[in-house]
Amino acid sequence: MPQSLPTILVPGLNCSPRLYAPQVPALWRFGPVTVADHTRDETMAAIAKRILDDAPPRFALAGLSMGGYIALEVMRQAPSRVAKLALLDTGSRADPPEAQERRRTNIAAAEAGRFDEIIDAQFPLYVHPGRANDAALKSVYLAMCHDVGAQAYVRQQKAIMGRADSRPLLPSIRCPTLVLVGAQDEATPPALSEEMAAAISAARLVVVPDCGHLSTLEQPEAVTRALIEWMNS
Repeated sequence: MPQSLPTILVPGLNCSPRLYAPQVPALWRFGPVTVADHTRDETMAAIAKRILDDAPPRFALAGLSMGGYIALEVMRQAPSRVAKLALLDTGSRADPPEAQERRRTNIAAAEAGRFDEIIDAQFPLYVHPGRANDAALKSVYLAMCHDVGAQAYVRQQKAIMGRADSRPLLPSIRCPTLVLVGAQDEATPPALSEEMAAAISAARLVVVPDCGHLSTLEQPEAVTRALIEWMNS
């Protein structure tokens, strides 16, 4: 029987364990699966340290969007502990000024009690255009946002704004790495994934057709299949 390998899944901004509900049963066959808590700190370094403090000695690590930024910070702090890395719908660059300005606006709105307004407006940006009116998918997304809540959302936005440029880190990554992105991801476009995959020597790039930013929920079977191949690599 193959040796068990624990997996740690890191959700995205405003996302909860529901993000990975379709994938957990398949990954559980390889070993224990944990969904990391990324809601309690307002710097990437502190979030990654908290995850590492609770993590087993060696593990597979997957993160989507903000979860990918956190996964890269984990690689910066403890590369020898990560046996496999999956970067889903994310990027390695620092936050550009225009994105920081949007985040400051959203932070102010959340602190002013307009959290529901923010999350309602953001849903269409995170999914394939053909799913902008998908009531079931939107229901899951809004439930995740309320799992996180406005105060943790503000902390997460501050952490994202302050993240480091991880491009210099990429060539040092040696473990088997999956880089996956939805073909129609507008939040973190495929060019960002192509850039990461080109810089990581052990990377495999997967572009999921008919898919926006929330790939694990929009195209769960395709993403699960890619993650199983990654765990078997």
